[in-house]
Amino acid sequence: MDNIITLGLLVLLQAVLGFDNLLYISLESKRAPEADRARVRKVGIGLAIFLRIALLFVLVKLVKFFQDPVFEIHDSSFIEAAPSVHSMIVLVGGAFILYTAVKEIWHMMSLEVDHSLAKEPASCAKVITWIVIMNLVFSFDSILSAMALTETLWVMTLAIVISGLMMILLADKVSQFLQKNRMFEVLGLFVLFIVGIMLLTEGGHLAHLSFFGHPIEQMSKATFYFVISVLVLVDFVQGRYQKRLDRIASERAASSDAHS
Repeated sequence: MDNIITLGLLVLLQAVLGFDNLLYISLESKRAPEADRARVRKVGIGLAIFLRIALLFVLVKLVKFFQDPVFEIHDSSFIEAAPSVHSMIVLVGGAFILYTAVKEIWHMMSLEVDHSLAKEPASCAKVITWIVIMNLVFSFDSILSAMALTETLWVMTLAIVISGLMMILLADKVSQFLQKNRMFEVLGLFVLFIVGIMLLTEGGHLAHLSFFGHPIEQMSKATFYFVISVLVLVDFVQGRYQKRLDRIASERAASSDAHS
């Protein structure tokens, strides 16, 4: 009975921690040819499930290796650090997601000026590779959190499989929603931007990174979800306000035509 309760908690934990991963998968799959996007998401997440299970077994045996400092920088007036393998993976992942978000936002702005800048679709293999790699980056936290809750391998493995299957289903739903509501892509990219910042602060904190004597503080999940809630609220209010302005403008135009 205890294992069943723990399994439920782990699946819930994977769902909460996997929101940012799910958003990345939905946005990244848009780089593939349209006819292949659903398959790309399924294959990418399916491969990531197997690699997550492999990573789980590796972390169980070598968790100390991933968390011990690789090297240390001290007695520097500019920077101090003691990065581990875990922290370096998170830092690289955060930097890549930040770069991806900024690049896509810039591309979206460029389209307003020159519609000929539309990008060619990326190959399915390339998109799947990035989905798998970033899935592994996101999985570190969830696996380490799972290891803190239980030592039973089959419970952690089953939680990974269940959460992966849920992610396959939800990734299609999120992608379909973004396809039908294109303006939400802007919101999604800025959420991805915040995800990159969150991972950078987490990696900096894990690496005991400090600049000029000021340590990097990790962005908490509560802060992350608060910022996301504010972004969603602003987008909702702005959308409603724009619709009202458009309706008022239409009514005034109709009234002006009637008087003329």
